[in-house]
Amino acid sequence: MLSDQNLFNYSLLFFFIITPPTIISLRYLTAPYGKHHRPGWGPNIPAPLAWFLMESPTLWLTLLLFPLGKNHSNPAAQILIFPFLIHYFHRTVIYPLRLFIQTRRRKTASAFPVTVAMLAFSFNLLNAYLQARWVSHYANYEGDGWFWWRFAGGLVVFGIGMAVNIRSDYALLGLKSEGGGGYKIPRGGWFELLSCPNYFGEILEWLGWALMTWSWAGFGFWLYTCANLVPRAASNHKWYLDKFGEDYPKNRRAVIPFVF
Repeated sequence: MLSDQNLFNYSLLFFFIITPPTIISLRYLTAPYGKHHRPGWGPNIPAPLAWFLMESPTLWLTLLLFPLGKNHSNPAAQILIFPFLIHYFHRTVIYPLRLFIQTRRRKTASAFPVTVAMLAFSFNLLNAYLQARWVSHYANYEGDGWFWWRFAGGLVVFGIGMAVNIRSDYALLGLKSEGGGGYKIPRGGWFELLSCPNYFGEILEWLGWALMTWSWAGFGFWLYTCANLVPRAASNHKWYLDKFGEDYPKNRRAVIPFVF
């Protein structure tokens, strides 16, 4: 029978194995949701429902696993898991609710392929297991004199990233709520530098998480986030350039300010 330690190690190894194929495949194939939605990917469900379902394991599985860890009563572990839960409470509950309200006002529902939602659900199941088990069970907090320094530094990076991510997401939702039909060029804030500041913010968040956890699980999550979001940001940037042509600001990069 597979021990929990072996399950954790194999899951972590699998995490790193799937990262290179992800970045290679997404370089040539853009996931068909949002502005890239297209037929041929099977049945669809409303986007708010898709976001709620596919992100939900990060809440319920984390909350189920955390009390089972040997560190579950350790204040360091309890505080460390909090930013993870805060992010995913917003992503699982608040963001889909805002998206649902917007679609009700516009009387239109954006479609989300079930196949893509199932892939995201599977990834979140794996990731929630790895992050929750590391923080609550496998991390060693005793005698770690650098823990609170790393946590404080990582939390600053995480907080900045989350603020950029949420503000940018809601700016995009606001554009859709303005009416008039069609897509518009986002302006203001980080959109003056980037086509996808929401992705930049999320990359910063999980970089902060990697610093806070100081673990292969946290680093693997950040690495996979880059593998997933950087190619999509490149696709979004190209989409904006193709759609708006000369009207699109020339100084914007896709996802990393002044770089890419």
